[in-house]
Amino acid sequence: MARTGETGGGFFRNIPEFIQQVRTETGKVSWPTRRETTMTAVMVLVMTTILALFFLGVDNVFNFLAQELLKLVG
Repeated sequence: MARTGETGGGFFRNIPEFIQQVRTETGKVSWPTRRETTMTAVMVLVMTTILALFFLGVDNVFNFLAQELLKLVG
């Protein structure tokens, strides 16, 4: 809500204050090291590959079962 008596340009007057607050908060962040980032990325790739292979296997099993059921019907 706009403060009483505030004119339309209030948003633009607060931009420098907002940017200063962002810089202050960014300085408080505990950033991961390059090694931590690399290890996390590798683990994501490994787990994604494992899950992709698992779901490929499940899909093939369901496909086989569906084909066999269709052979029985038709």
